[in-house]
Amino acid sequence: MQRAVPAGLAAVLWTGALAPLAGQSATGVHLMGLGIASVTRVDPVPGGGRLTEGRLVQPLLMAHATLLGGRLRALGTLDLEGWTMPGGELTPGGWGEGFNDRRHPHTYAHELMVSAVDILGRHDGAARLSVSVGKGFAPFGSDDPMSRPTLRYPVNHHLAQVLERAVAIAGVRAGPVLLEGALFNGDEPERPGQWPKWDRFGDSWSARLTLLATPWLELSASRAKVHSPEHRPGAGTDAWKWHAAARVSREAGGGRLYALAEWARTEEADGFFVFRTVLAEAEWRRGPHRPYYRFERSDRPEDLRELDLFRSVRPHLENAILGTTRFTLHTLGYGFERRAGLGQLALQPFVEATFGRAQPTMGGVLTPEILYGTSRVRAVTAGLRLSWGLEGHRMGRYGGLLEPSTSHPMEAGHGH
Repeated sequence: MQRAVPAGLAAVLWTGALAPLAGQSATGVHLMGLGIASVTRVDPVPGGGRLTEGRLVQPLLMAHATLLGGRLRALGTLDLEGWTMPGGELTPGGWGEGFNDRRHPHTYAHELMVSAVDILGRHDGAARLSVSVGKGFAPFGSDDPMSRPTLRYPVNHHLAQVLERAVAIAGVRAGPVLLEGALFNGDEPERPGQWPKWDRFGDSWSARLTLLATPWLELSASRAKVHSPEHRPGAGTDAWKWHAAARVSREAGGGRLYALAEWARTEEADGFFVFRTVLAEAEWRRGPHRPYYRFERSDRPEDLRELDLFRSVRPHLENAILGTTRFTLHTLGYGFERRAGLGQLALQPFVEATFGRAQPTMGGVLTPEILYGTSRVRAVTAGLRLSWGLEGHRMGRYGGLLEPSTSHPMEAGHGH
């Protein structure tokens, strides 16, 4: 497996190391980091039985650089999961990029983006226009689960986000309304060191409309066409995707409440296969305490497996979906956070448990009873999360469109 750190991203991080700042500013570099040491026990796993594993997951180094009074920004996110969890992380129901019931390691250059912010300045009145290019998230769906409360990635990760693409994004904000559109390559990466297939750039597109309805409520709707995501040369079927969400972030009950509700639908092979998801999650922070909960009902395509039942045959030479499994899962968690380093370093021991059921839908030959020997799903994880400078960070949003502006008094309170 290729393990070289991308040169461009290394340069961004090296620049940040020379000039670290405590927070985002008009000009400078802000460094962030994350790492989670965890032990997870899952019952059952593919083939039946139980499995317990320890992993260092989500090892990230991030740098935000701002120039020209904040009008030009660069973002680099180095993800080292290809080193720390090359075989994936135990995740009941997880799928994507050739993994099943394991979350795949993300590519080393998870994000490498440059944004021109408020390009026209005062010439477009109160509106703000931005352009972002590089490797990162397409404007579709909800925030990356890495920047959300629950450690366990949702089953709907590849239904509710489009990530790790070579992407060109144009965005505009007028008052509380944001509109983003993008072109990108449809192919998913097949290993952590792989770059997008450049000759496929522009074969896929997405758009996202966001309404900042109040200082604490955000509504969004997204549409995307992703060409041949699971067949890198481009001979696979297209995915047509819808997503809608409501996000809350506000003071409540003497603490801070975060909540997300989302719905998504993906159609493949001209609608022959349809995958649906609904998800609701919430976290309440009060002092050092951080209880959280997630409910999810999501469909997963069951692909042709290798001898290792955690892996799917990639790339698909033909449509090899052997069935659809619907996971209905509840995840409960609690974290206890302490801060150091002038509040920038957060240490959080936590424990979380997932339970629910997996049921076949739409027929098919690969059912949970065949794959696991049961329809019951259970998992428990304990770990320690360490982060630096991540407070309020929302991965996958570019161009500064969510930031408040002094020209829009009604925007006060909105931010990352």
